[in-house]
Amino acid sequence: MTKETLKCSGGHAIVDITEEEKKKADLGVGVLFLAKLDKLEPERFMSYFCKMCDEEFTGAPEYQFESLDEEVAEGIILKERGQYMCKKCNGILGEYRQFEQK
Repeated sequence: MTKETLKCSGGHAIVDITEEEKKKADLGVGVLFLAKLDKLEPERFMSYFCKMCDEEFTGAPEYQFESLDEEVAEGIILKERGQYMCKKCNGILGEYRQFEQK
């Protein structure tokens, strides 16, 4: 795993990711995006920056999520939809989706 900075709409996060995740997070513009990855475990976050607070925090942001098990396309199930949120202001840093194929 490597330590990388991942951009998100509400700031950025410094996270340990695998080479495969790094490829997935890159949209081809040389910038890595948090939203392109599935839910990441809290221990993989080193820190995050919240644009609303204009402050950097050590550790992982909070999670808010809902389990859905909703078929969104033939053979594709949306298992979970969630948000990474700032621990101080509850501002949304970014979102994620977890899918499963039947």
